[in-house]
Amino acid sequence: MTIGRSWVLVGGAVAGLILWACGLGPKTLDPVLGSTTYENRCIALLYETLLQYKYLKRPLELEPLLLAEMPTISPDGKTWRFRLKKGVYFHDSPCFPGGKGREMKAGDVIYSWKRLADPANKEKNFWLLDKQIVGFNEFRDEQAARVKAGEKFDYDAPVSGMRLLGDYEFEIELTEAVQQFAWKLAMFQLAVVPREAVEAFGSKFSGRPVGTGPFILANEGDWLRGVRIRFTRNPKYREAYYPDEWMPEDEQYGFHLPAGQRIPIVDRVDVTFFVESQPQWLEFKAGRLDMTTVPDFAFEQMFSRRTKELKRSEAREGLVHFKVPLLDFIFRGFNMEDPLVGGYEPEKKALRQAISLAMDWDELNEAYYWGTTVVYDGPIPPGLDGFPAGAGHRAPVSYRGPDYARAREKLVEAGYTVGPDGLVSDLPPIDFYTSRGAVSEKIVALMERNLAEVGIRLNPRFVDFSELIEAVNNKKAPFFSFAWGSDYPDAENNLALFYSPNVSPGSNHFNYSRPEYDAMYEQIRTMPPGSERTAMYETMRDMIIEDAPYAGSLARTRYYLNYPWLKNFKPTENFFNYVKYLDVDMEHPDRPR
Repeated sequence: MTIGRSWVLVGGAVAGLILWACGLGPKTLDPVLGSTTYENRCIALLYETLLQYKYLKRPLELEPLLLAEMPTISPDGKTWRFRLKKGVYFHDSPCFPGGKGREMKAGDVIYSWKRLADPANKEKNFWLLDKQIVGFNEFRDEQAARVKAGEKFDYDAPVSGMRLLGDYEFEIELTEAVQQFAWKLAMFQLAVVPREAVEAFGSKFSGRPVGTGPFILANEGDWLRGVRIRFTRNPKYREAYYPDEWMPEDEQYGFHLPAGQRIPIVDRVDVTFFVESQPQWLEFKAGRLDMTTVPDFAFEQMFSRRTKELKRSEAREGLVHFKVPLLDFIFRGFNMEDPLVGGYEPEKKALRQAISLAMDWDELNEAYYWGTTVVYDGPIPPGLDGFPAGAGHRAPVSYRGPDYARAREKLVEAGYTVGPDGLVSDLPPIDFYTSRGAVSEKIVALMERNLAEVGIRLNPRFVDFSELIEAVNNKKAPFFSFAWGSDYPDAENNLALFYSPNVSPGSNHFNYSRPEYDAMYEQIRTMPPGSERTAMYETMRDMIIEDAPYAGSLARTRYYLNYPWLKNFKPTENFFNYVKYLDVDMEHPDRPR
C-alpha cells in the first residue's frame, strides 16, 4: 500500500545489488501476510503469481506467469478455467523429502488462496477475494467456527467454487462476473506457496520463504530485519526469457536488445534499507549506486525547476532519467470510529471538512515536491477512469484548501467556538500519526502552520513505519498520514478502500461504513467499462469527498536516475518482479572499479 522510495542497483563481479530507502523494510516475506509495497518488492523476487504484467508494454497488459496460457472464461463471465505450466518447481528446502523442491501443482494454488481465510493469518488480505468465489465466504465462516471450538483449520475441506480438474488444471467459479478478477491474479498476495513449507516452519515461514521465483534466500542469515536482505539466483529456475515485445520509445534505451535472453540475468541481489534518503543519495552521487530515485532535497540540484528536465551538466555525466507518474493516492486519513474526528453526523463531517479546508496541498507540492505532483480531489488518481479531468467527466465537490474563512464556518457548524481572532478555542489537540523522519517532521510543521490559521492543533506522533501500520490496523490512530499505490489500473481498487467489509486491519483504514456506498461498490465490480460505470465511479467519489474520511489528495511523479552501465531498467511502481530482467555492464568504461 505505502510507496517505497527507490530501488538502487549496484554491480558486483557476477551480481546485482539492489537497495532502496524505505524505512525498516518488510515485516514479512509471507505473501498472505503482506500488505505494503515494501513487502511486494521482496516477495516478488521469491514467489510467483498466475499472471504478471508485461514488462515493457504500456498501457499495462497481463500475460501468463505460472499459467501455460491465459485463463478461459465462460460466456457469463463467472467460470474461469486455468492450466498451469508444467516443470515449475518450488525452491529446494528442508521441508521437502531429501531437501529437493517438488513440482508445483494445481492443488498448491487452491491451498495458497485458502490461506487468506485462515484466522491464523488474521484474514489480512481476505478482502481480495471476499464474496467473489462461490462458497469461499461460507468456507471461511465454517473454519472460523472450527478454530473457535478448538479444532484445526481444515485445508482439505472443499470450496464449491474451487475445483481441481487434474494436476495442472483447475476451475474457479465466481459469484459474479467481477471485472477486476484478472488484475488480482497478478497481485503478490495471491502468489503460490507449498503446504509443506507452511506446516514445517510454522510461524518461522514468514522468514523462510519457499516459492517458485527467480531468486532464493540461500542462507538462514540472508535477511537481517531492518538492515538488509540478500537474494541469490535460483539455480533451478525454469527456462524463461527476456520479453520480445516493447514500445517504440524503448529502443532509444536499448530495452529491446536482450530479447530472448535467459532470465534472471544477475546472480545476486542485495537489498539494504535506508531510513533516510540522504545517505542513499550520497552513495549514488559517489558512483557507488547504479540507480536511485531523486529525493526531494536534491531535485533542484539535478533538474530545472521550470522545465523539470535534467540539467545539461548532469546529462553530460551520462546519467539517464525517467519520469514515472504514479497511480498515487497520498492523503491524511481519519479513523471514522474515533470519538473526536470520526462519525457521520453533520457536525462530525463538518469538523473533517474544516481540517481539509485549512490544509494547503499546493504549498506542500511546491515546498517538498518541486511542483512535480498532481493535487486533486477524490481518491481516484490521474490515469484512471473517474479521475476528475477531461471532457465528459463531472467536476467533483471539493473541500480543498486553503480556504480559512470557509474552514471557520465549518468549525462553527461542527459546534465549536471560533473567537474574534478567527481561532477555534474549544477543540482539543488531535493525535496525528506519521512515519518518523526529517522530511516527515518538516511536512508536519507545514500542516501545523496551516491548521494554526484557524486554531486547530495537532499532537504529532512520529513512529517507525511498522508502528504506524500497527496503530492504524488496531484503530488507535485518530488522524494519520498514508499513501496508497493502486494495485492494478482500475479505480475500483481505490474505491475498495472505503468498502465497509474491508475495515482495519483490511485496506479500509478509515473504517468508513455507509450501506449505500457498499451497495454501489458491489454493483461496480461487475460493470464493464463504459459511461454508466464512469458515472457510478464519480458518484462514489463525490460521496467520499463529502463525508471527508480523509484530507487530500496528491499524486507523485517519481524521478529516476541511473548510470549508463545499468541495463534494461524501465522504471515502474505498478509491479516489482522486473528485477529478473535487469543487468549490469561490468565492462562499461565509466563504471567505478
